[in-house]
Formats: sequence, structure tokens, C-alpha cells
Amino acid sequence: MVETMVNGVSLHYEDRGPSDGIPVVLVHGHPFDHTLWAPQVAALTAAGYRVVTPDLRGYGRSEVVPGTCLLSGFADDIAALLDTIGLERVVIGGVSMGGQITMEFQRSHPGRVRGLVLSDTSPAAETEEGKAVRAAQADRLLAEGMSDYADEVIGRMIAPYNVKALPDVAGHVLAMMRGTAPEGAAAALRGRAERPDYRDTLASAAVPVLILVGADDDYTPVSEAEAMHSLIPSSDLVVIERAGHLPGAEQPQAFNEALLRFLTTRVADRT
Repeated sequence: MVETMVNGVSLHYEDRGPSDGIPVVLVHGHPFDHTLWAPQVAALTAAGYRVVTPDLRGYGRSEVVPGTCLLSGFADDIAALLDTIGLERVVIGGVSMGGQITMEFQRSHPGRVRGLVLSDTSPAAETEEGKAVRAAQADRLLAEGMSDYADEVIGRMIAPYNVKALPDVAGHVLAMMRGTAPEGAAAALRGRAERPDYRDTLASAAVPVLILVGADDDYTPVSEAEAMHSLIPSSDLVVIERAGHLPGAEQPQAFNEALLRFLTTRVADRT
């Protein structure tokens, strides 16, 4: 990994693939790190794409910043990272919270976007009930740490049947969750609760959009992905069977095929 300073914070990231390949930035969700995207990095770089995968502030090996981190802060970190490595326009994608950061990047840095990839995420602003839940969860993580939380949610992060069927995937997801600093996770939860509504931004997006969702996602079900698809005229929707909230990890072959097809047919012909 490479370390750099962006917006006063030490950020770690990987930058793989040919330097002249179409650049793709993949943003992990909560509470994970850049290694969530390992299957996609392997597939995309083999196909000639340049892939950048950061550890968001507060996650992985990046600096932990307690308090509150708004999604706009994460998006600005990514923009600053792109400045550092000399990339002006990128395809950017993310899963769950990473998808919301991707939407925020489209809202705040639209001229830098060549395409969007939104996996298992929602564009709506948080409800009052949801804000209370996230605040309580942030307090709990600070008080108790990550281990019990990780054990409780593993069967929602990936489909329950995959916890047993895919022990290596389940083990990786658990390790990422347990290894996240509670202060960083809590800061992101508080900031995520304050996110704006991205639906108008997405509806007016002038770039191709790929929406992916696990068929058995309990957090952001297929119905939410279908609503986003109806909202965005330039979008494609792919439902990944035998997957929950993290289809890129649970069913990487199907996920990668959809992603490569999108990049080849919807993005490459626009460059």
C-alpha cells in the first residue's frame, strides 16, 4: 500500500493496473477496508483497467479521526487523492456506505466522474428514526468495541446461507469488521446520519450508471435498487443471485462479469 496526506489526514491506498488504463476507483463500505475489493481489483487489472482502492479515513490502515465524518469529507478525501496521483476523471463505485460516498462524489465533484457503480446502497436521506439508530450504534461501538457487533451482523452483511457455504468470505468480512477502529466507525456513522438526499442528483446524472444488488440483501433490498434504476435514465440494473449485502465478495464472478460488461459497453465507448 501507499501512504499519502490528504486534507490533513494520512490515507493509505492501492493503485494497481496499467497507468494508461481507464481509471476505476472503488470505495468500501462500513466497517470494512480496501481489501473488500480484492476480487474486483484482480479482474479489472487483468482486463487492462487501472484500479484505485483507498482505505477511507478511520478504516483499514488510514488515520483514525474521531468525532463526526460527513460523507462530503470522505468524497473530498477521494478528490484530493486523485489530485495526488494525477487522475482527473474516473469511474467511481462503492458498496453500501461506499455507494453513498460515490453519490456524494457525483454531487460535489461531477466534472471528475466518467461513470458510477452503485452496489447495495440507497440514495435517500436518513430518517429521524435512522439517525437515532446510528447515534446509538456509534455510542455502543465506542463503549463495547467491534467484536460483538461483527458477530451479530455477519448474517446480514452476507447472506445467512453464505456464512456457512463461503467460510473464507465470512472470515474475511468478520476480520475487517473486527479490525476497524471503533472511533473511526462511530465517526462515519454519525456523519452518514446527516447525509443529504441524492435522488435529484442521480436523476440528472449525465454519465452511465451501473446498479448492482444481491438478490437476498436484507439492508438494501432489490426493491430499493429497482427504485434507483427507475430514477436514473442512464442506468443498468443487475441482480446478483445467491448474494446478500456484499455481492462483490459473495459472488465475485457474476459481479465482475456485470462490472466488466458495463465498463466495456457503457464507459469505454464514451472515452
